[in-house]
Amino acid sequence: MTPGNNGASTPEDDDPFGYLYADGQANGAQPPSGGYGYPNSVNRVRAVGTRQYGQQPQASQTAPYGQVPQQSAPGRPNAHYAAPETLPGGAPTAQQQVPGGGGGGRGGRGPNTKGLLIGAIVVVAVVLIGIGVAMLGGGKDQKDSGNEAGAAPAQSQQSKPSPSPSKGDESKVDLPKTDAKALRLGPGVSTASDFKGAKADGGVYVTGFNHVGAKVTWTVNGIEKAGDYRLYARYSIPGADANATLLVNGKANTQPMGLKNFIGSPKGDWEKGWQTSWAPVTLTKGTNTIELACNEGNQCDAVLDQLWVQ
Repeated sequence: MTPGNNGASTPEDDDPFGYLYADGQANGAQPPSGGYGYPNSVNRVRAVGTRQYGQQPQASQTAPYGQVPQQSAPGRPNAHYAAPETLPGGAPTAQQQVPGGGGGGRGGRGPNTKGLLIGAIVVVAVVLIGIGVAMLGGGKDQKDSGNEAGAAPAQSQQSKPSPSPSKGDESKVDLPKTDAKALRLGPGVSTASDFKGAKADGGVYVTGFNHVGAKVTWTVNGIEKAGDYRLYARYSIPGADANATLLVNGKANTQPMGLKNFIGSPKGDWEKGWQTSWAPVTLTKGTNTIELACNEGNQCDAVLDQLWVQ
């Protein structure tokens, strides 16, 4: 359809948009008033090709609808050629700044990052508190469930069997022990307590053992099982090694009983010469006789305190 006289109707009645075209304008087409009849509409219509971008309008340009364009002052847009967004009440452009906005303007304020950070910390704290409360509640439930009737006791709550004596403890018995007062003394041997250090009752020890023919005898009772044992002797020497012949049930050991100066005590100091030595012995079940004798070839300058079997 072309904007022309096709009948009784006028061109503007035939084509309501005929005023937008050059031939429609030539035939007298006029734009409707009141914003096309829509409520609250704004009549800001301009003819096709009449809007200018980035330049000032010239006085020679033809204004729509027979109006003469007016030259605006430098730096101010012409109201007839201004875009709708530049007119009062128009939509704000992308370049307009919102009051109180941040960042770009000289007087603007930046985003409130401090407030965002505080809010994030508060959220994290609330989450952690919730997790802690949930864990505490779960632990309490588990603890309560352990007290329910019929619940199996935990491993740490199970009663432990009372310790029973080991095999070694069952076989271990107190073996005989004696001291200077209980020994049977040979010729020239006696007891004394001239210097300290003896463990026998009253600090008594055997003396006079340092000559050939001297001996002490111990009758050992209560050996429950025949076998190999150790005979221990506690003695004192004046800082020099000594030894004696060891006889078990009348039979001499192949090696003498060593009464050496293991601790390196000073010579002549009997009180600092107390020490212990041992020798292997084979005993029978029941009663045995043990002798320490000073025979030819022995160095017997020692005093005797205690004897025991182990």
